[in-house]
Amino acid sequence: MKPKVYFKTFGCRTNVFDSQVMMSALSDYEVTEDEGNADIVVVNSCTVTNGADVSVRGYINQMDKQGKKLFLTGCGAHTKGESLFGAGKIQGVFGPSEKMKINTLLSSDSRFYEIGDLNYIDDAIVDEFVGKSRAFIKIQEGCNFRCSYCIIPFVRGDARSMDEAKILEQVSRLASNGFGEFVLTGTNVGSYGQGEGRNIAELMKKMSLIRGVRRIRVGSLEPIQVNESFREILDEPWLERHLHIAIQHSSDSMLRLMNRRNRHASDVELFGMLNNKGFALGTDFIVGHPGESDAIWKEAMENIRALNLTHIHPFTYSKRDGTPSAVMKPEVNGTVSSQRMVELNGIIESNNKAFRQNRMNVPLEVLVESGEGTQYIGYDQFYNKVVIESLEDISGDWITLQKYEVHDEYNMAKF
Repeated sequence: MKPKVYFKTFGCRTNVFDSQVMMSALSDYEVTEDEGNADIVVVNSCTVTNGADVSVRGYINQMDKQGKKLFLTGCGAHTKGESLFGAGKIQGVFGPSEKMKINTLLSSDSRFYEIGDLNYIDDAIVDEFVGKSRAFIKIQEGCNFRCSYCIIPFVRGDARSMDEAKILEQVSRLASNGFGEFVLTGTNVGSYGQGEGRNIAELMKKMSLIRGVRRIRVGSLEPIQVNESFREILDEPWLERHLHIAIQHSSDSMLRLMNRRNRHASDVELFGMLNNKGFALGTDFIVGHPGESDAIWKEAMENIRALNLTHIHPFTYSKRDGTPSAVMKPEVNGTVSSQRMVELNGIIESNNKAFRQNRMNVPLEVLVESGEGTQYIGYDQFYNKVVIESLEDISGDWITLQKYEVHDEYNMAKF
């Protein structure tokens, strides 16, 4: 019987993809989705904040007490791998560039520390996504931006793009295996092809021509990356009607402190154009970054209302040692940050419900992801949650809903 391996994935969709690559590369082991039955646990770590490091360390301690054989990879391998390895709780540490060697690494009789390099380019092909209804396609790695709060360029390296032919081959294989929705991921997705005469819009056009591809979603874009070439595909039927455009803040004072490239005036213009085209709009937003005064927060909330946001991925600022932001003053009190988070989420939740109410005449194209009993959950073309009552087993199906009810946090329908 093959030893069972459980993958614990922290952090972003890039790590989700990398975990899938590692699963596909195992030949002498069996992948399990039940950590209790695992002989080996591979921790694919995130290190975006000090808090992320704490979460990874806590999980490793928990698994160590259960007697699991532990291996560490992901971004945290570069920042905390050496100390965790030195503590003796980890059998092996390997960087993301070494993930295709995982079958050999897990079979090593001796402990090892193989951190690899930050210049590698993925050429792995994934045929399946365990436990997923949509496929994640990593198209690039690394980032050339140097935002003051972010450690990621230092653990993932500068931006570089995957080979186009490999990407399209992967999409083709996954589409032939029944996947219809594809999510493009990477450290800084919109920088795909930068300096190489390629761009993400042209790649998406080529993907759309592959038989079986029904919907394409971009994980996240920077405002400056919604350029002329990308604007040319905004009306394509295969492009999800939801775009996640990371602004991180809506006050120019904070954007300058964060060393960001976007500014509020240009963000308003961009988001207004996309809203007029019917897109649901999401963003990342950091709450409580050092220097965020009451006056700046008030300005930020006035500005955020002008962006027509329907989705948000908000973060309470957490110090990341080794970044410029980590030494900035004054710091924002945790209680104040929590109050601000509530206010921000309230605005976006209200926007989202209004967006859904205003589009009740639009049929919803839903990919059903999971179900229990007669209740199923999926996401529509606007990346809104839909709860569906059905006596049939519709897990993994694409369905069109003409009639549905708008609830506070989701739409509901019978099928």
